[in-house]
Amino acid sequence: MSRRIFKGRQRVDMVKITNGRNLGVTFSKRRAGLYKKACELCMLCGAEIAIVIFSPEGKIFSFGHPSVETLVERFLGRNLPPPNNDVHNQQIVAHREAGIRELNTRLMNVEGALQMEKNRGESLQEIRKKADGVWWQSPIKELNLFHLQHLKRALEILKQKVVKEAQMVNNNAFPFQTLGSAWSPPNYTS
Repeated sequence: MSRRIFKGRQRVDMVKITNGRNLGVTFSKRRAGLYKKACELCMLCGAEIAIVIFSPEGKIFSFGHPSVETLVERFLGRNLPPPNNDVHNQQIVAHREAGIRELNTRLMNVEGALQMEKNRGESLQEIRKKADGVWWQSPIKELNLFHLQHLKRALEILKQKVVKEAQMVNNNAFPFQTLGSAWSPPNYTS
């Protein structure tokens, strides 16, 4: 068994590569590394970069941030305004504005509900003043829907309390009423 000896990563001398196959592979790898570094420079520093590369076979490759055309126009002096379309910043601003719009909508809804409650409170105060503190004694026609619902609920609760008290009084005053025969009048039919 023979053992392979690896040389590891070695420094490459900067001389023109003569082998065509190695030349194409090296070009592709170095081009990808160059694009990666240019992209990192754009992201980290906010730089605007345009790279145009002609391969040994004559193919054209380009990289540009925000775009190659825009930067070439500026380089040639055609006085185009610098673009302000940093996608990352636009997304942050759009997200922030959406959050602000949602909070403003919630605030408006809460303020509307608060104003409705204030109006109800004021109308209750007016009715109480007119009725001398006993608003349920004021004429039914003067009550609005909220007051009528409130009155209905209060009357239902009062009815429940009266029925409960009546049952307690009946149970205490007439303990044999449930027997039926002791308190019911005799049924005489002829």
